[in-house]
Amino acid sequence: MQYGAELYVLGAGGAFGFNLGDVLFQLTMFLILLALLRKYAFGPVLGIMKEREEHISNEISEAEKSRKEAAALVAEQQGALKAARQEAQGLIENAKKIGEQQEKELLEKARSEAARLKEAASKELEQEKDQAIAALREQVSSLSVLIASKVIEKELSEQDQQQLINEYIKEAGESR
Repeated sequence: MQYGAELYVLGAGGAFGFNLGDVLFQLTMFLILLALLRKYAFGPVLGIMKEREEHISNEISEAEKSRKEAAALVAEQQGALKAARQEAQGLIENAKKIGEQQEKELLEKARSEAARLKEAASKELEQEKDQAIAALREQVSSLSVLIASKVIEKELSEQDQQQLINEYIKEAGESR
């Protein structure tokens, strides 16, 4: 048990059984280890943590920016859709007005064409009536002359008959 006695001897030099040299040695080693950890472990780890924090912060900022852009784009699209609907409504109303105007114009043209055709038909009917009356007068005069000539033929000479026909034709022409 000699080994246990040496430990006791080493530990007997300090208060509560601690040796001051060992404590200082361990404290020095701890500080060196802490400095090495700080330089080689904590520095890079903190750098990585800082980069990660900045990356996350940038991602959050970009996400917020994207959300705002998306909201603005949605609002813009809604405005464009509303404008398109209004434009379509205006086009429909304009087409209705044009259709009504064309309907009125077509009705007016049809009425004026009907009136023109009616007037033309009336004129043509009047002309045909006049021609029929003239033809009828001519036939009546021819028949009258023929009848009169047969009646007179028995009593008049050929020369008197010709003179009578000419006078009758003149009278028929003047009464027209």
